[in-house]
Amino acid sequence: MKTLTLSLKKQWFDKIKSGEKKEEYRENSEYWQRRLYRSMDANDAEFKNFDRLVFTLGYPNAGDKERRLVFKNPRIRIGTGRPEWGAEPGKQYFVITWED
Repeated sequence: MKTLTLSLKKQWFDKIKSGEKKEEYRENSEYWQRRLYRSMDANDAEFKNFDRLVFTLGYPNAGDKERRLVFKNPRIRIGTGRPEWGAEPGKQYFVITWED
């Protein structure tokens, strides 16, 4: 099972946990391109397939269930995000969504 794990600050972790926030953003940087694209070929840009998405509050110990949220079938796209969820207006991000 291929898992995408993302560490969050408390503000965003709590909003996702409550169901208020429905997408997470990552900078469209070389670092995230390497993590999220299957290939870096500009003519063949395809996202990796992940089965599971794990959000952590900071960097918890492996057995800490209170500081982990697990979702199925994350989807990734390039787009703008919502400022109330931490995105800068008009900026392009990797937008990550999931199934509840």
